Amino acid sequence: MPLALLALAIGAFGIGTTEFVIMGLLPEVAGDFDVSIPTAGLLVTGYALGVVAGAPLMTVLGQRISRKRMLMLLMGLFIVGNLLSAVAPSFGVMLAGRVVASLAHGAFFGIGSVVAAELVAPEKKAGAIALMFTGLTVANVVGVPLGTFVGQAIGWRITFVVVAALGVIGLVGVAKLVPDLPKPEGVRLRDEVGAFRNVQVLLAMAMTVLGFGGVFAAITYITPMMTDVAGYADSSVTWLLVLFGLGMVGGNLIGGRFADRALMPMLFVSLGALALVLALFTVSAHDKFTAAVSVMLIGALGFATVPPLQKRVLDQAAAAPTLASAANIGAFNLGNALAAWLGGIVISAGFGYTAPNWVGAALAASALALALLSAALERRSTGTSTVVTGAAPAVEPRTAEVPAPAPAHR
Repeated sequence: MPLALLALAIGAFGIGTTEFVIMGLLPEVAGDFDVSIPTAGLLVTGYALGVVAGAPLMTVLGQRISRKRMLMLLMGLFIVGNLLSAVAPSFGVMLAGRVVASLAHGAFFGIGSVVAAELVAPEKKAGAIALMFTGLTVANVVGVPLGTFVGQAIGWRITFVVVAALGVIGLVGVAKLVPDLPKPEGVRLRDEVGAFRNVQVLLAMAMTVLGFGGVFAAITYITPMMTDVAGYADSSVTWLLVLFGLGMVGGNLIGGRFADRALMPMLFVSLGALALVLALFTVSAHDKFTAAVSVMLIGALGFATVPPLQKRVLDQAAAAPTLASAANIGAFNLGNALAAWLGGIVISAGFGYTAPNWVGAALAASALALALLSAALERRSTGTSTVVTGAAPAVEPRTAEVPAPAPAHR
């Protein structure tokens, strides 16, 4: 794998840290600005909505410049947003800093996925994408717990200064290590938008919303579920989240490895197993050991879907993949917001803290149904060989000297 992927992974590490570390610092931020915890929660919501809106917006704005330069500009925007959060004199400015940082998120992962795939041979594309996303998963194991500890011990503003410093390292890495790949000739904004007319692209994005939404239906409410149902102490939740992060790291790498061999089967297995584990989590959450194992499995199975889904979008929008790739990153955050909302509804309705697991299982099962539909449509139109790999069928080159033989049948 090229060293340039390390630079992309460092940028992903910083982005993953700033996205999730705020959840552990909400009490400190709320106390500093004299706002309620629900009001401070807008820092999470605002970031997620910024990712959804910023992914296509920033990608469109960057159409006229090279992908390397756009990645550098996005890391610059990320640095500015985190520094603004670090020095914010009021809650409103803090929220603005979060939104500014979030605008870089979707486009960085979207464009970074395209660049990562172009740096390697076709049979290694999903693995390259997974390696970049490893930065995001490792952030949940190292960056988020460490950032939370620093914020609670020294001050939450220091945490955002450190995250901004990570952005500087990522920016330098992109500048030094990522090659200035030429943009495809003749690809215009019209072509990028036209990718969304492909039903397979839309199905892949819907799978992203529902599949990863299933993960966040459960994980959003992991604290009350583990303390009130499983019987863990409040202090144990941090380590349970580290366990979740370790599962994410392993699942991401496994998903990338097997997606390069059999993309759609990998999706079938991971989404089906995720739905099953989430359904069983309603029972396993009542025991400490089985609850911990379930949390790790949810992280692993959830992130095992990320490389194949991202590669699926790239394959199906191969002629103009950048905007579709970035929009799919926004779809992850849309799924997070949708699942958290639905999980809150069932808890408020009095079904208990384990009820969001049923919501998550239903979402993951729906994603599996869409994956099966996608494969059936593809089989009908292009043949079974495409379904195995998830990629567009290869086209044999033709020469002017030797005419191609007429097909025997259609």
